[in-house]
This record gives sequence, C-alpha cells and structure tokens, in this order.
Amino acid sequence: MKVVKNTSIQEYPLFSKGKVRDIYELNDDQLLIITTDRMSAFDVILPDPIPFKGVVLNQLTIFWMNKFSSIVENHLIETEVKKFPAPLQKYAEELEGRSVIVRKAKPLPIECIVRGYITGSGWKDYIKTGKVCGHVLPKDLKKSEKLPNPIFTPSTKAELGEHDENITLSQAKAKIGEVLLNTIEEISLTLYSKAQEYAWDRGIIIADTKFEFGIKDKKIYLIDEVLTPDSSRFWPKETYTPGKDQPSFDKQYLRDWLTNSGWDKTPPGPKLPPEVIEQTQKKYLQAYEFLTGKTL
Repeated sequence: MKVVKNTSIQEYPLFSKGKVRDIYELNDDQLLIITTDRMSAFDVILPDPIPFKGVVLNQLTIFWMNKFSSIVENHLIETEVKKFPAPLQKYAEELEGRSVIVRKAKPLPIECIVRGYITGSGWKDYIKTGKVCGHVLPKDLKKSEKLPNPIFTPSTKAELGEHDENITLSQAKAKIGEVLLNTIEEISLTLYSKAQEYAWDRGIIIADTKFEFGIKDKKIYLIDEVLTPDSSRFWPKETYTPGKDQPSFDKQYLRDWLTNSGWDKTPPGPKLPPEVIEQTQKKYLQAYEFLTGKTL
C-alpha cells in the first residue's frame, strides 16, 4: 500500500471530490469511491496527509456495513481491487485497501447523527438551551455524561468548505417527509445501539456517530462511511470519567492540537509536525485494531 493524497483516474470521469474521498463514475449505476489520506479539520483540508488513514476509514466502513447487512442494505458492490474492471488494474497499488465499487444511490439531504453521550456541538447547545436539536434533556448533565437514551439529532449536509448545522426533527421532516424520516431514525438508532454494544465489549465507547443514507429504486441504502474515526467519537472505556473532555481514538487529538496552535480555522491549514502526524495515525490504527481485532 502507498500513501495517497490525490488521485487521477484517467479512464473514468471524476464524479465528485470531497474533503477525503475522490469518486469516479464507472457507469450510470456504479461509482468508484477512493478514500484518500487527506486530513480535514474544521472543514479545512490540511496540507499534510495522515499515512494510511484512508485505508482505516475504508476497511472499517466495509467491516460495519457487512456486520449490519441484515439490518439495512448498503451500497457496496465490490471491495476487492483484483475484481475491479480491467482499466483500473494499473492503479491497483494506490487503490488497494482504500477503494470500493458501489451502487449510485441518491443521498438524502440530511446527515443522521446519533448521540449517546453529551459532547461536542451537542454539549454547546445543551449549555445554552438545555436542549439538543429540540430534544429536552435532563438538567445538570455533566460534560461527556451518558444520556438516559441515545437521541437522533439530524443535521444539514454542507457543501465543501461550509459547516453542517444541527436541525430539529421538524426541520428534517420538511426536507424528506415524515415516513422516510421515521424510518431512517429507527435504523440509525438501531445501528448505534448494536455498534455501541459491540464496541463496549472491546474497550471503546462510541460517544456519537453519523450515518448517511441514499435512495435507489425506492429502496434505502446505507452509504458513505460508517462508524469511523472521522464520523464518530471513540473514547477508551477504561479511562472514561464524566465531567471533562475524554481522550479519544479519533481526530479529536488533532483538533485539539490545531486549536492550541493558534490557527484561526480558515484556509490554508497549518503544516503538521511529524510527531502530530505520527500520533494521529496511531490513534486511527488503534481504533481499527480494537474494533476488528486485526492489524493493517
């Protein structure tokens, strides 16, 4: 495997380029998703990649999608590069471990966030209003405290360089309709519950996470990334103590370093010291190893 910051697949048109993923259109029904090692924070792509971070994100997503396939269908078609179309074989080294072929589904215009613990933007909203996305929460919750029950808190899906915004269930309903919203809320809460139970037994608390869904031929598919260090907060169970920020296996370490660096969180992002790159990579690899029991 090699470190991949950018891709250039000449045989197929570029469908979209996100903060982390390069997506190519193979035909009318299939997309090639390549998860690069680009690192973004505060919606800014940083100049330095985190080696093999994209492999961790891709392999964890495949792991969870396969694990949850009896709960909701996913968009995966092929995960083995050697079985990709012939024109892609010359790119095998950069595609290995970090790419999948998927069904082209129409993404829903909301992100499905499930929170099991009060932290992040949810904590900020709670401090101000006692609510998160319209959910009235118990008084006197501590920072990072476990909620009585996980809550579904949708957000907008921002364009590249813009920020997602938390919205209420009523606002989400206006975007996609009540029936569809109720369905994906139930699926999201079920996925989180199952994942949290699994991760707990392996020493990880999943504080919150984000799911995305798409529609293809009137069917709902789980798409994009699933329960990765980029889309979730992973905390070590053995050191968990409510009332403060928690150490994590996700990119919170990097966010904290960036905040303390004095960067104003506008482009361009700062260069990362070698030790920050190494420590961030280590946290991604640890998350993968704890959750799957495998090493990359």
